[in-house]
Amino acid sequence: MRLYLLAINPTDSVTEGFLPAAARLGLDVTVLTDQPERHRGRYAAGVEVLECDVRDFRAVITRMSSHHTPDAVFTNSDHLQTQAALAAEYFGLPGKSWQAALRVKDKAQMRRHLAASGTGTVWSMEIGPGEVPAAADVPYPCVVKPREGVASEDVVLVHAPEDLLLHCKEIQARRPGAALVVEEYLRGDLHTLETLGDGAVRHVLGGFRTELSAPPHFIEKRSTFVPAHPEPVVAQILTQLDALGIGFGICHTEFVVHEGRARIIEVNYRAIGDQCDLMLAELLGIPLFERVLRTHLGQALPAELDVRRDGVARIDWPCADRAGTLTAAPAATDLIVDGVRLVYRPLRAVGERHELYHTNRDYLGVVRAVGTDPAAVDRVVAGFLADQHWEITP
Repeated sequence: MRLYLLAINPTDSVTEGFLPAAARLGLDVTVLTDQPERHRGRYAAGVEVLECDVRDFRAVITRMSSHHTPDAVFTNSDHLQTQAALAAEYFGLPGKSWQAALRVKDKAQMRRHLAASGTGTVWSMEIGPGEVPAAADVPYPCVVKPREGVASEDVVLVHAPEDLLLHCKEIQARRPGAALVVEEYLRGDLHTLETLGDGAVRHVLGGFRTELSAPPHFIEKRSTFVPAHPEPVVAQILTQLDALGIGFGICHTEFVVHEGRARIIEVNYRAIGDQCDLMLAELLGIPLFERVLRTHLGQALPAELDVRRDGVARIDWPCADRAGTLTAAPAATDLIVDGVRLVYRPLRAVGERHELYHTNRDYLGVVRAVGTDPAAVDRVVAGFLADQHWEITP
């Protein structure tokens, strides 16, 4: 059976998660990408890499129809969900609703749709490319962000009209042609909900509690696994996901809770990233990546998933605090300490120079820890981080 996987840049989710899962399922894999040289030589033998303008669903359909007949179409990219959904529909294959994929990728459209459904109203305003916002009409504090952005890139907390105008101008200079969204600042602790469905059955896999950097930016610094959020909170989020048409495959939803009210920040119609998905699969003790691919092959999910419920997990991202060249950093590490399995992986090579981005592009590495004792997990991670040294030379 032939799986087409759409990708832009290589990611750990694909390299360490979905492609090994496809191999275990015995699938023949063709990766379609607009950056083939970044993918070739990175994967196990037998994974075919073909160049394609994957942002254009017509090019994707043409490339598939002139190559091997597809049995499944899949992507874990934020940017390619609509294209993959349209290609799957064209070939009569299981897949996500392209309308739902588009609806959640476009943050302004998501806000409009939730408001129209009556499931979630957030004050928001869309700003077209080059337009100037009516800053006096905005409730402050507010958040400005690209309408179709990812990874907290160019997401900024704003407190006054003059700051809003300044930040909009700066973002538009960096992203000519991009539309922006200004919306009210949603107070509350940041959480995630991870779900997996086949269109008929949906499982809640748990979620994370996420700690952010200090304002005005929103860099995720640490996430702690939450086996089950309070039922009223989960019910509110699932109602909003239903209104958006989200129910097929894996989905990562970010939300805040304030005074019992759960409000969606954004919906990423893919697996949670930055190695949280790798940790989640280990923590739950299920073949998570295979389960995801099976839904795209048309295989129903079981009514119950036999997941572990005794696991504790935490993930930390050491982060650059200045621009410069990384001149010293720890190597990849695997440890078992006091019953805690700790994995550290570098995300930036020694010798690389980077600017300061105020996003997850500032990550220097990732520390994953899984165990059964929360105090032990925290102690082992804290001890590991205290012993490491990262040096950035301006």
